[in-house]
Amino acid sequence: MMIKAIEASFEGGQVLRNGGVVEDTISIANGTIEDGPTGRRVDARGFRILPGIVDIHGDGFERHLAPRRGAMTDMRKGIASAEADLASNGITTAIMAQFYSWEGGLRAPEFARKFLNALSVTRAEQLTDMQAQLRIETHMIEDYADMLALIAEYGIGYVVFNDHIPHKRLEAGRKPARLTGTALKSGRSPEAHLELMKQLHAKSDLVPQALGAFSKQLRDIGCLLGSHDDASAEDRALFLGMGAQISEFPETREAAEAARATGGKIILGAPNVMRGGSHAGNVSAVELIADGLCDALASDYHYPAMRQSVGKLVEQAACDFETAWRLLSGGPATLLGLKDRGELKAGLRADLLIEDIATGRIAATFAAGRMTYVQGEFAARLFAC
Repeated sequence: MMIKAIEASFEGGQVLRNGGVVEDTISIANGTIEDGPTGRRVDARGFRILPGIVDIHGDGFERHLAPRRGAMTDMRKGIASAEADLASNGITTAIMAQFYSWEGGLRAPEFARKFLNALSVTRAEQLTDMQAQLRIETHMIEDYADMLALIAEYGIGYVVFNDHIPHKRLEAGRKPARLTGTALKSGRSPEAHLELMKQLHAKSDLVPQALGAFSKQLRDIGCLLGSHDDASAEDRALFLGMGAQISEFPETREAAEAARATGGKIILGAPNVMRGGSHAGNVSAVELIADGLCDALASDYHYPAMRQSVGKLVEQAACDFETAWRLLSGGPATLLGLKDRGELKAGLRADLLIEDIATGRIAATFAAGRMTYVQGEFAARLFAC
C-alpha cells in the first residue's frame, strides 16, 4: 500500500532557513515544501524544524541485519528495523555503506549481494530514501569484473576504495593484530586468513594499473568515487588521479589539507566529533571542521552521533549552528548531487526533522512528506488536527 504524503502547515516553529533560525511556518504537500499555507494547521510552537539529515556513509544497519551470527534470518525484516532506527534519528536519506571484501562475514561478496538484493526488493516498502554505497577492497583484482556487474545490476552510484590489508606487518613478517578474532568472523582458520592476506599483499605492484582501469569503468557508468582513510597527501593524490574526488575520513591533517588544496571533498565522522578524536587515534574532526576542512559529516557506525555532533561543534566553537547543520544536510546532499533536498526551500523535497526544543528529543521525521517517525506532544498536536 502506498503511503501518501501529508498536507500540513507547521505554524510558529523555530525554522532553520538560510541565515539562521527564525520563527516561521513550513507548509508541505505532495511530498514537497510549499510556498504558502496548505492542508491542516499544526501548532509547532516549542519545536525546531530542520532539514532532514542526509547520511552520506553509515554502516550502523549491520547490527539490524546480523546482531549475532545466525540471529537474523530474514534480511527484509532487518532492513525494516534499520529504517526505523534511521527515522528515529532524523535521517531522511541514508547511504548504506556495504563492503565487498576479502574479510568475509558481513563484508563478504556473498553477503553484499544478499544485502543489495534485499534493499532492492523492499524498495516499495521504504519511506526513507535508502541507497547503497559499495566499499571495495583494492587488492581484489580478480573480482573487479564481478564488482562492476553488481554495481550496474543494482544501480549503485557511489563507490569507495578501501585497503584493509596490514601491509606493514606482513612486510615485517609479523602476524596482524587480532588475527584470530578477524579470522573467526570471516569463517576461516587463522592460518587460512593469514595466507589470504599474504596472497593479496603480493599483488600490490599490480593494483595501481588495474585499479586505474577499473575506476575509469566506474566513472564511465556515472559512479561517484571516493577513497577511505587517506593517511597522507600521496594517498589522496593517488586516488584523486583515479577520479576519486571524495576523501572519506582522512586519518591526518596532511591528507585533509591535500584534499582541500586539490579540489577534493572531505567527509568526516560524527562519532569522531563526539569522542573528541578518532577511535583509532587519528586527527580530530572538530579541529578540521574549525579550520574549514570538512564538507559533510557521516554517521559512520552510530546514527545518533549525527544530530548530537551539532551541539558538540557549537559548544567547542568549531562553527555556528547553521554551519554545523549544513554538514548533516545540504553538504552531503550537494556531494551526492541530490539537488532536491538539504534545505527548507519551496519546491524541494519535504524532508523534515522536528525537535522538541525543551527536551532536545526528536518529535517527528518526514521523508518526502511521508511521516516516518512521530512521538510525544507533537504527535498529539498532529493527530488532533
